[in-house]
Amino acid sequence: MKRLDSEILVIGGGIVGSAAALALARAGRRVAVLERDLCGARSSGINYGGVRRQGRAAVQLPLAQRAHHIWSGLRELIGIDGEYVRSGHFKLARSAADMQALEAYAELSRPYGLDIELISGERLRRQCPWLGGAVMGGSLCPEDGQANPRLVSPAFARAATAAGAAVLEGCEVLQAGHDGSAFVLEARHGGQALQARAAVLINCAGAWAGKLAAAFGEDVPMTSGHPSMAVTEPIPHFLPWSLGVEGGSIYCRQVARGNVVLGGGRGYVLDADRARASHDSILGLLPQAVELLPALRHVQIIRTWSGVEGYLPDRQPVLGPSATQAGLFHGFGFCGAGFQIGPAAGEALAELVLRARSPVPLDAFSISRFNAVAADASSHPLVPERKIS
Repeated sequence: MKRLDSEILVIGGGIVGSAAALALARAGRRVAVLERDLCGARSSGINYGGVRRQGRAAVQLPLAQRAHHIWSGLRELIGIDGEYVRSGHFKLARSAADMQALEAYAELSRPYGLDIELISGERLRRQCPWLGGAVMGGSLCPEDGQANPRLVSPAFARAATAAGAAVLEGCEVLQAGHDGSAFVLEARHGGQALQARAAVLINCAGAWAGKLAAAFGEDVPMTSGHPSMAVTEPIPHFLPWSLGVEGGSIYCRQVARGNVVLGGGRGYVLDADRARASHDSILGLLPQAVELLPALRHVQIIRTWSGVEGYLPDRQPVLGPSATQAGLFHGFGFCGAGFQIGPAAGEALAELVLRARSPVPLDAFSISRFNAVAADASSHPLVPERKIS
């Protein structure tokens, strides 16, 4: 059996776990990341790529603002820009009620400095001839943006490695416990048994993090969700913003190469680890896309995909120390919206390890909020899944 002794173990090499490892390694701490697959291959890599603050709950905005600052120095931090651009994020209102909701959000977010601009329907029709369908107006967060998650998330892991962290890909943790002096993980890596020990354990295992929390007596009502995503062939550039619609249903952005990335609806489950975009969700998405963006008429979809994301019933992540085990920290359950705040969440976890506190308020994300909640996830059916043959 191989052995790995470290100061800190991180389970999960997504953007949150890798960002935490990067911050800890840069602080001179001995840290190892155990990733079952490839770093950034799960929810951190299959998401839409929106880097937005607009639309987040108020309790997330301090974290989002900190992440906004991190994203501004992304190349210096991880060595690449990851196709990150501050293109602006625009949210479209299709009804008077939608517009009222956007106006209320602009007011709510004002203290956090998002600088959201409300745009009337009349101005939109003048300014955006590419926009189709009913338009009542919308709200623009000009410094929100977009990036390529397939580039950014693995780059955080590579940066952590360069900073001195040990990153073990293809390392599946089979069992976790604490022997009274250290955390002890039983794993398999490279076809061999591995025992890893450390004084500190960070749980960033994504949609599978609930099992690890439960191993330490912390049951959380975790469910999994599966986005339905598609991308078109390259077409002449016309879409300046990352675009969403108040109330959801569709979101889209156009990358520099001309491809338009589309999302909306839910995929279907293959097994506990895999999901695919469903035919009916894609077929439901396309008419909406053409109505919203007539330039997409007759454009070919060249790829669809999905993945497994962890969801919690209040749509807020768990981020902070364990309530039952000293030295254990959690960072999971980002509900399909962790890409933008992931780097800040990772740094906050590192701060908790290093200084037992973070300047970012994290109380709303405490795992203890589920103490009084039954662990039966079936009582929180928030992300319905459909089996498609």
